[in-house]
Amino acid sequence: MKTTTDRRQFFKAAAAVAVTGAFGSREVFARAAKPKAGNNPIWLMTSALAFEKDFDGVVKRALDVGAQGLELCVFRRDTDRKDHVATHLEYDNFTPETAKKVLDVCNKTGLRISVGSYDNLIGGDPAQQINNQNHILKLVRIAAMLGGDANDVVCGSFVGYDVDLGNETNGFEKNLLKFKKVFTPILKYAKDLGVTVCVENCPMEGWRNVSSTDCYCNLPGCLAARKLMYAILDDDSNLQETYDPSHDIWQHIDPSDVINSMDFKKLRRVHIKGTRNFPSDAEAIHWGRLFPMQTVNNALAKKAGVPLPAHEWDRLNYEPRLPGFGGSDSCDWTKFLETLMAKGYKNPFVIENEGCNSSHTGNIGATMQGFKATILNTAPVIWPLGVNGYEFDKSSLKEMVNPKINPKVVTMKDIA
Repeated sequence: MKTTTDRRQFFKAAAAVAVTGAFGSREVFARAAKPKAGNNPIWLMTSALAFEKDFDGVVKRALDVGAQGLELCVFRRDTDRKDHVATHLEYDNFTPETAKKVLDVCNKTGLRISVGSYDNLIGGDPAQQINNQNHILKLVRIAAMLGGDANDVVCGSFVGYDVDLGNETNGFEKNLLKFKKVFTPILKYAKDLGVTVCVENCPMEGWRNVSSTDCYCNLPGCLAARKLMYAILDDDSNLQETYDPSHDIWQHIDPSDVINSMDFKKLRRVHIKGTRNFPSDAEAIHWGRLFPMQTVNNALAKKAGVPLPAHEWDRLNYEPRLPGFGGSDSCDWTKFLETLMAKGYKNPFVIENEGCNSSHTGNIGATMQGFKATILNTAPVIWPLGVNGYEFDKSSLKEMVNPKINPKVVTMKDIA
């Protein structure tokens, strides 16, 4: 707590700024109020841009809203998934010539990129597991051809979860062991090519059937799991993480506390996506907020006057939002961003647009408005104040180098 003298000086300084409007005083007051801004780039995750069918289309969208980069989603086209269908690079015919074209565009526009595909690599249908694992290997190869760690091109992925193992005694630990078995050769292959693999922390609750009593379906869905994953690899591996605060918010955890408790050197990307919790709606009141909503016979639920989940993603009484677009959410974004700045986070912030009032409307205009609003909401904390307001300093960008390599396409069978 400040002393009385400190408080008087603090409010005296604030009053002087308000009365005089002196730029010098305002600058001093602002510096006292928050950590010094960094110069972190703000990227778009292209999952929300599925209406654009190629790399050139998403590049234009990023430039239109003033973003500095793209996390290029490269999902399998032969997947049976319906929730993510964006594919913005040709993954089966990626050649050194393709890599050169992409890198030339990046150097010309000033945009920077990474690649990713988010599927279940250790659970679900066994044939699909292999397909997903082999697809990630293709993306690791592409990341390497785009310069890998030398250009900060990482490969984003989920881990997934084996529900059948999870239902057994010590099922969580068995999933950790399966993770080690599957990811050890993937990480070695990536490390040999100079590529970092980043896993994201969404629990993927909608991957479990609505009749399941549980909904945990991606191993790194909590901090403890991520720490155990690093420990079980038993080395300084090239596994790092993409942290999305929205998933901890609906788990009633302050994301700033997670940042302060994590292995900070493992943090390579931060997804910007919010969550608006509904703690007082009928679903929460009836089912609580410790476990997901359950389902029973519709007639019985109607007779009892009990609400039921409408679908797999409607079980935890929240909605995804974008910070600064259409009102507030349940995250203290100033605190979260300032926590990262104070700890020296210098990597990209990536906007993952799943906003109910933005990308989920299906309206392209609302999708792009959400991106633009989020950039403006984030900028004052992470960008320096320039002549034209808060703006990214492009002079910090280094030219992306072309490694001119053509690694062989491999499968899990080849590297096991």
